Amino acid sequence: MKSFALALGGGGARGIAHIAVIEALDDLGLKPTAVAGTSIGSLIGAAYAAGMSGKEIRRYVVALAHDRSAMLRRALAARAGTFASVFKQGLGSATVLDAEKLCAQFLPAAVPDDFGALKLPLIVMASDVHRRVQVPISSGPLKPALAASIALPTLVRPVVIDERILIDGGATNPLPFDQLRGRADVIIAVDISGEPSDVRRDIPSPWECLLTTVLVMGNAITSEKLKHGAPDLMIRPKVGSFRSLDFLQASAILRAAEPAKAEIRHKLAELLAR
Repeated sequence: MKSFALALGGGGARGIAHIAVIEALDDLGLKPTAVAGTSIGSLIGAAYAAGMSGKEIRRYVVALAHDRSAMLRRALAARAGTFASVFKQGLGSATVLDAEKLCAQFLPAAVPDDFGALKLPLIVMASDVHRRVQVPISSGPLKPALAASIALPTLVRPVVIDERILIDGGATNPLPFDQLRGRADVIIAVDISGEPSDVRRDIPSPWECLLTTVLVMGNAITSEKLKHGAPDLMIRPKVGSFRSLDFLQASAILRAAEPAKAEIRHKLAELLAR
């Protein structure tokens, strides 16, 4: 049987759908040779690469989402500033989140501190804000790399690694299947950016507008990449109706992603057997 590698894209709360994909792989008794992830895809990918099963990740995420007060406490604990900083730096400083604190608050305990302790090779995508290039990270301290991958500008403070100022990987590589070429016979990519809507007429909130703008740019990047070489299997769970910040809707997102399991079981088995 051929080998395969797995790319998990960015897209905010919609990335919870990645869990259904991992569950389908578990059902088949298959493991990838490597995982690459961007933003939320890097967090789910890290839990998977650490040895957690899809069901274990599901239980962890759903338990978090169903405890709204705990979610709020964790988010408040991840603030980059204090309310005292409002008087020094302006109103925005108290609401910006610290990416490393976010990881400390929300990552499962199974996720280790270093790439070397993972059970599967993992590539985490970030973006160098000054050099304007993608930064794939696959060795060294893991949690700062994950923090950089989710550091969405204006909402989450950038992360400094090796004197490079890093932000969300979605700015340069929202679906990093290209990073897996040469690592397996078959490459699977999971795009959770969501399908466009012709019927919505509501005006998004400022945060939702920012996140949606990032997705629009990400779709343009992915579309251009696909012209130069597509993955062997592209999975697109039907989660476009969910907003990027709908983390409390974890159970509903997982239900919406459930049909993708049958697609993976059928198409992946066929690809690996060729």
